[in-house]
Amino acid sequence: MTRIRRTALAVVVALALPLPLIGASAAFAAPAPAAPVTSATASAASEVSDPSAAQARLPRPTGPHAVGRGTLHLVDEQRQDPWVPAAGARELMVSMYYPARPGTGGPPAPYLTTEEARLLLQEKVPGSAFPPERLAAVRTWAHPDARPAPGRFPLVVLSPGFTLPRATLTGLAEDLASRGYVVALVDHTYEAAGISFPDGRTLTCAICEQPPAGGETAITGSRAKDVSFVLDRLTGRHPGWQYARMIDTTRIGMAGHSAGGAATLTTMAADNRVRAGVNMDGTFWDEVPAQGLNGRPFLMLGEETSAQDQSWQHTWTSLDGWRRWLSVNGTNHGSFTDLPVLAALVGVGDPDEISPERAEQLTRTCVAAFFDQSLKGIAQPLLDGPSPANPEVVVRLP
Repeated sequence: MTRIRRTALAVVVALALPLPLIGASAAFAAPAPAAPVTSATASAASEVSDPSAAQARLPRPTGPHAVGRGTLHLVDEQRQDPWVPAAGARELMVSMYYPARPGTGGPPAPYLTTEEARLLLQEKVPGSAFPPERLAAVRTWAHPDARPAPGRFPLVVLSPGFTLPRATLTGLAEDLASRGYVVALVDHTYEAAGISFPDGRTLTCAICEQPPAGGETAITGSRAKDVSFVLDRLTGRHPGWQYARMIDTTRIGMAGHSAGGAATLTTMAADNRVRAGVNMDGTFWDEVPAQGLNGRPFLMLGEETSAQDQSWQHTWTSLDGWRRWLSVNGTNHGSFTDLPVLAALVGVGDPDEISPERAEQLTRTCVAAFFDQSLKGIAQPLLDGPSPANPEVVVRLP
């Protein structure tokens, strides 16, 4: 089995009595032993134990649009679930983020369901007394059922890291929507600690401790099928989302973290509808096809040690279209998700690392710059060399 980039999961901290790390575990390994809390290992947090403390919140989206959110439960009747065949047809939960009319929709939704939060704590911090309600209630910025803004917008599909729920990319999803994108944030069923469904079920991870037949490439292949099915339901003749008319079906991109980043390449190789892709710090498990990606642009965005990943070196030389390799100094594997930002909210810090807020800002900036250029045709100098505004970002050109 090839080396798997370690997934930085959640750290939950109480002010008076820090709890152990939620294991930074290899994709198919058992959870790692508890580790000291530092910003290099920290990946998420809820509010402090002081009940008078302010509610933990994600950074505010930076674009001009308000953000709406819808939730889809999709069932692929043509495909049996690959991990639990007895479950029948493949089911997926998808959060849809979109540019919205200001002042419409309900209060921002919780970050996770309480059961999703409980299962995440149970799997990664067995015996922890930390209230899952606090993790679930982290403040977001998207308003459920908000009225859509007028116009048609590019679509970006987001895929989370292995073992991580889709919520860990909420900040990026909200920010992209605020900048004028429709975003489909996909949970891959049986690949996360817990995924809640509208009928009250919360399905746990079936392959986190034992790899499936076919190993990592089975996961990326399955995720590619998940994404193609989601695209079918969003862009087909009878779409499964009430605001599907917002989507410009000629401008579709995909980005993912860790396994989701690896799956982005796999999806693009299988589905020409995806016009541009981003891998955020995920080891590539599949080869670029012999014919390349038909010239479609691809961004590799990783921690400063990403140059040590041989799969990145190999993929870089195999890409046939516009490409960039951005390394962000001071980051770690979890820096491209919400999780370090949430840890910082309770005072977790390490002067030797980039601040979590800055990592979140740079992730949003780099991903949005890539999609603005590749899907909207807006040139982005950030992608062409050193930027005084973003000195942490090292740009590798072809």
